[in-house]
Amino acid sequence: MAHPLSVQLYSVRDLITDDRDGVLRRIAQIGYGAVEPYNPLDDPKGFRRVAEDLGLAVSSAHAIALVRQEPGPVFEAAATLGTDMIILPAGIDEKEFTTRDGLARAADLLNRLAAQAAGFGLRFGYHNHWWEFEPLIDGRHALEVLADLTAPEVLFEVDTYWAAVGGARVPDVLRRLGEKVFALHVKDGPMVKGEPHTAVGKGAMAVPEILAASPDAWRIVELDSCATDIFEALADSRAYLIGLEST
Repeated sequence: MAHPLSVQLYSVRDLITDDRDGVLRRIAQIGYGAVEPYNPLDDPKGFRRVAEDLGLAVSSAHAIALVRQEPGPVFEAAATLGTDMIILPAGIDEKEFTTRDGLARAADLLNRLAAQAAGFGLRFGYHNHWWEFEPLIDGRHALEVLADLTAPEVLFEVDTYWAAVGGARVPDVLRRLGEKVFALHVKDGPMVKGEPHTAVGKGAMAVPEILAASPDAWRIVELDSCATDIFEALADSRAYLIGLEST
C-alpha cells in the first residue's frame, strides 16, 4: 500500500465535536495511519499536535470554506495541519454540471483555486458526489469533461460510491482519469441514495476492482451514515482493505 489508510472525519462528525482527541485516539487504536479533516480552520495547530502524538498523518483536508470566504486563511490553516493537499468537497451549483458552459465556469474556479493553493505550498483537488456523474455531456460523464477542462494542477479525489450511484462504471472512469486521481473515497453500501452505508466489503460495491484501477491513490474510508456502530464499521473496513492488500 503506497500510503497509510486514512479516515474522512466527516464519518465521525457527531462524535468529534465533543471529544476530538478521544475520537482521534480511537481511530489510531483501530490501526489507521492517517485522517482527513473537514474543517481546517478548527484549531489547526492543536489538531496537528494531537494527530502527530498519535502517529496519524493528515492525508488531505476538505474545505468548503474555500468558496464561502477569502481562501487565503483556509490555505494557511491547511498548511498548518501538516498536509500538502486541500480539497473542495462541494460548493459548485449542481446545474453547472449539466452544460458545457457550466463546466467551463466550474473549471475556471478550480483552476484559480489551484493556482492560489500553490502559493501556500499546497496541491488542490475536487471531490465529487453523484451530481457530477449523472449528467452526460456528449455521452461522457460531466466530471470527466470537467477534468479535461482543468489545468494539470487540479487533481480529483474520486468518491467511488457516489460515482457509482451517479451511473459510472467506476474502474473505467478511474483508468480514464489516470494521474488526475489523487485519492479515492472508499465506501460501501446498497448504492441507493438516502440509505445508510455499510462497512467496506459488506455492500454492493466492487471494491477490489475499483482499487486495482487506481493503485497509487490514497485510500480514504468514509461512511456518510452508518446503521451500525461507526467505530466497529471503521475497524471492519480497515480489516477488509488490509486483507485485500495481503492477497
